[in-house]
Amino acid sequence: MTVSQIKRPSNGWRQIRRDYFGSVGSGLLTVGSFALLGSLAWMLIRWGLLDATFAPEARHDTCQAAGGACWSVIANRWRLILFGLYPYDEQWRSALACVIVVATVAASCFPRFWNVRALSLIWILGAVTFFMLMRGGVFGLRPVTADQWGGLSLTLMIFVGTVLVGMPLSIMLALMRRSEMPVIARATGFFIDAVRSLPVITILFTFAIFLPFVLPAFLQGEKLYRVILALGLFFAAYQAEIIRGGLQGVAAGQDEAAKALGLSYRYRVSRILLPQAFRNALPATINQMVIAFMETSMVVIIGFFELLASGNAAYGTGEWSFAFVEVYVFISAIYFTFVFGLSRYGAFLERRMNTGRH
Repeated sequence: MTVSQIKRPSNGWRQIRRDYFGSVGSGLLTVGSFALLGSLAWMLIRWGLLDATFAPEARHDTCQAAGGACWSVIANRWRLILFGLYPYDEQWRSALACVIVVATVAASCFPRFWNVRALSLIWILGAVTFFMLMRGGVFGLRPVTADQWGGLSLTLMIFVGTVLVGMPLSIMLALMRRSEMPVIARATGFFIDAVRSLPVITILFTFAIFLPFVLPAFLQGEKLYRVILALGLFFAAYQAEIIRGGLQGVAAGQDEAAKALGLSYRYRVSRILLPQAFRNALPATINQMVIAFMETSMVVIIGFFELLASGNAAYGTGEWSFAFVEVYVFISAIYFTFVFGLSRYGAFLERRMNTGRH
């Protein structure tokens, strides 16, 4: 290394100087912004850690005297937040069911399991184990009805059920909208646009409240499953357009070449078109799954005790009514963990598939 190379700033430092300290005004704005962010970070650290109260026996007066966050509400009410109305003595089943769901999703993320047989086996085993734990009635487990489910396990179940129902349906809708038969293509397009034009709250109320009035008793099912079906339908309408956009990005010559080779429609779609369509639509698909996870909080409006509703109940007593900020911070951390994990996995898939390469 020569002397000139030692004295010369690195390309990264020159870029920083040019972008953030290129002029006096730019430098002052940069310093002021960092000072503001630093002061906000210090205030949060003091509130959340240094001046916070962690003792489970602490209450309003003790927390107010300390001046920081009162994490005592989490220490005393975490079971209600995570498990909702699930029977206290059986909450280990709800916790284990959450672990099963996370493990099933995590196993599905490994490329070595990316085939129909392995994924089907993983999800069937995961779903059966989850329902056995949550509902009970087998292997000596106490029966627990769906209206007693709540907290994190219910949120995860609604999200996973939404994706399981919505993803196959979205593929079918996307292919039907591209059909060479005008009647099928236009009817499918009208259905997709009609669902996308409705607020998700309207669809939830329709399936949860009004649908039982027009269906016979044997087709009604439990309200929870109707809600999952409603969210899956809403997810499918948006995801179908994402997949259709991915299909439009596949060169038409590939489908024509497959036809020339005599491949059937099923093989052309499953082996050539859909893999490339999902690759093209991967960023939008991950974003849609993140939206689906966040929309699970809307089921509180129709009477489900999911994670957000459990949090509202945790501070909804006179003893903890002052600690609502701490409860929402705790719930936000849970949502952030799952959403950040989904986004990082999406970034991993993009790097693996080189979807950003031009």
